[in-house]
Amino acid sequence: MMDETDSRLLAALQSDAQITAQDLGALLNLSASQAARRRARLEADGLITGYAARLSPGKLGLTVQAFVQVQMAAHAPETAREFLRLIATLPEVVACWTLTGEADYLLRVWCADLPALNDLIHHRLLPNPAVARVQSQIVMAQPKPDAGLPV
Repeated sequence: MMDETDSRLLAALQSDAQITAQDLGALLNLSASQAARRRARLEADGLITGYAARLSPGKLGLTVQAFVQVQMAAHAPETAREFLRLIATLPEVVACWTLTGEADYLLRVWCADLPALNDLIHHRLLPNPAVARVQSQIVMAQPKPDAGLPV
């Protein structure tokens, strides 16, 4: 069971996953060992599933972010598995969701430039027999960066 201190701890970790137990304890009005034990418990309970570095797309040469909606030609389980196997091989696809509505999948992609996005869509997604239709939206700006979950 989570309490207010656990919620504050999770919020702090989402903001800075490298925060020390000493600083976390000071923020939560706990000792460093108490903060570390709470953190370890939340990890063991599966509320904290991992830690990752946030990279700068621009510094990595990735200048185009897009959302790509994919409509499937058929909805057989093997067709979906085949499509998901393809998606797993595409490093440009950084997230994939199944959806309700007209599109079956929503892909978040990062590409070096527009020709690379065009190549991804026209030479890797559309040729797949499982894919009936693709629609893309290019991100112009991201006024609110990816944020942590509300805790």
